[in-house]
Amino acid sequence: MISLLKDRGISDAKILAVMARVDRHLFVPEPFTNRSYEDSALPIGKGQTISQPYTVAFMTQALGVKAGDRILEIGTGSGYQAAILAELGARVFSIERNLDLLAGARRMFDRFGYRIVTKGGDGTVGWNEYAPFNSIIVTAGAPEVPQPLLAQLADGGKLVIPVGGLDTQTLIICTRFGGRIDRREVQGFKFVPLIGKMGWNKTGVD
Repeated sequence: MISLLKDRGISDAKILAVMARVDRHLFVPEPFTNRSYEDSALPIGKGQTISQPYTVAFMTQALGVKAGDRILEIGTGSGYQAAILAELGARVFSIERNLDLLAGARRMFDRFGYRIVTKGGDGTVGWNEYAPFNSIIVTAGAPEVPQPLLAQLADGGKLVIPVGGLDTQTLIICTRFGGRIDRREVQGFKFVPLIGKMGWNKTGVD
């Protein structure tokens, strides 16, 4: 898996070391654990997936994570992405709308001693109580960039979010410079839909 990430352009040595250290198979349910180190997204139940390793690595590298950064994650899912961020020394805050998935992720965090702050709810409106954040990472595809998330970015902070239709999305990397937001786009990603007030309507998606 690590060789594949290097071949695909992941060059941050700290990210590669962390992804070699965190056992992805522990975050993948049966009967998919034998595929844990393939570069593919895998089902984790409740219509959700654990993102493919390249996507996790690419989004993490795009954030430019530094030890001590306050990072908001929208979509806790299996907990794997949050674990990677915590291993990099970030202070992670994570929101998950599905309470069963959240409970499972919390068990993993407790198991490994990660001090990750979590809650169940609508991640599309962010978590204003703990804002501003140095980075915000969204692990589901949105129809557009939610304005509340941009508003909760610290100066110099980055938001990484997939935006597009329900089939494929473009990864948008937004960086705040005072009152200005710079955007960079990377094509060719696929995520489950981001459900919520500032995302997709669940009825429409179903």
